[in-house]
Formats: sequence, C-alpha cells, structure tokens
Amino acid sequence: MGRAFQNRKESMAKTSDQKAKVYSKYGREIYVCAKSGGIDPNGNLALRGMIERAKKDQVPTHVIEKAIDKAKGGGGEDFDTARYEGFGPGNTMVIVDCLSDNPNRTFGDVRTCFNKVKCKIGTQGSVSHMFDHSAILVFSGDDEEAVLEALMMADVDVTDIELDDGKVTVFAPNTEYNKAKTALLDAFGEMEFDVDEIQFVPQNTLEISGEDVEQFERFLDLLNDLDDVQRVYHNAEF
Repeated sequence: MGRAFQNRKESMAKTSDQKAKVYSKYGREIYVCAKSGGIDPNGNLALRGMIERAKKDQVPTHVIEKAIDKAKGGGGEDFDTARYEGFGPGNTMVIVDCLSDNPNRTFGDVRTCFNKVKCKIGTQGSVSHMFDHSAILVFSGDDEEAVLEALMMADVDVTDIELDDGKVTVFAPNTEYNKAKTALLDAFGEMEFDVDEIQFVPQNTLEISGEDVEQFERFLDLLNDLDDVQRVYHNAEF
C-alpha cells in the first residue's frame, strides 16, 4: 500500500540548548507514560517503546531515570494531553500533539505559530478525519505471511502489513498497539523495532513547493521550539 509515515527519530540538535529541548520532551513523555501505565517497562509496553526510542536518539540515561523516578514518587507536574488541528502553509493538514500543565497557555502558543505563517488553527476534528490513528511497528524480516499469521492467531485487528527491502511494517488501529506488540514478541522473541509507536498517518499526501516549503519548514521550527509540543503530524510532501 505504501502509506507515508514519519519516523520518530529526532535529528540530533547541534547546540546544547536544542539538545536540552529534545531531552526535555522525551523526559516529559516518559514521565507521563510511566505515571499512567506503571514504571516497569516489562509491564508497560508503551513505556518500554518510549525508552528504546529515547536511547536511539541518544537521550542520556540519567534523563530517562529521572523521569521514571519522578513518576515513581507519585508527585511532580500534572500534565494533560492536548491536540490541535488546522491547515498549514500550502493548505497542508496539520495535527499538533502536546503535553501541557497549562492548556490555555499552550493553545495560545500553538495558535501564534499558525498566525505567524498566516494560517489558522481549526476546530477539533477539522483535519484528523483525514488521518488514520495507527500503531506502527517496523522490524527486520522477510516473511510477512508468518507475521500476519502470528497477529491473526492473537486476534489482532491488523490494518496492513508491508514488506520492503528486508523490513516488515505492521499497521494496526492505535487501540491494538499493546496486543500487536505482545503478539510479535511472543511469536518471534526479543526483537529490535526500527519504529515502535502510535502516529497519525495521512490518508493522502499533498506535494508543496517553492515558498510554501520555506513557510512550512519555518512553521515546523516554530512548533518544535515550544516546550509543550511533543509531535507534529502532517500530510505535506516536499
């Protein structure tokens, strides 16, 4: 099917300030994940995947441990999830996922980013219906039939499986994440996932060019500079 999705892998920042922002975003997400689902990665597959991604992006161990220790203590910040949608440069569709301790501030900050590129934030559901909220698992393999059989035996609602250049990509509804990952680990043992996360995958992409590309890249920079922004999903292709 060849659906486009964005690899979580952060490009490592060149300055210490930029690195600190990346570490802070991971620390916040690990904290929330551990607080809501438990601090044991073996019993909290979402936390396990988050830690693995953080390590791949060279987040220091002490940042990860500090976030888990904070969750263990039961105190700390009270973050809520917030999701904003709208149309970006070139009429692209954009979803912004945040973790915030002050939703009013976060909404104002995200809206300002839209305004700076002469675009407008939309209402809830304005673009998300054009994305699939999917669990995505990518790993090395060459037998998609065996993967499909393992998932079907575990009664996983699989959306799609792709095999390309020695990599298997499993798409499933976001609600099937834990079941799908558990089924793969049970069937094939310990394995390393190149991608292991839940994303909004655009049903169709939109190619942009020229000034729209410059504005879109500026827009992404503005959003990613916000501490509360965790992920930005879009359908832009350039």
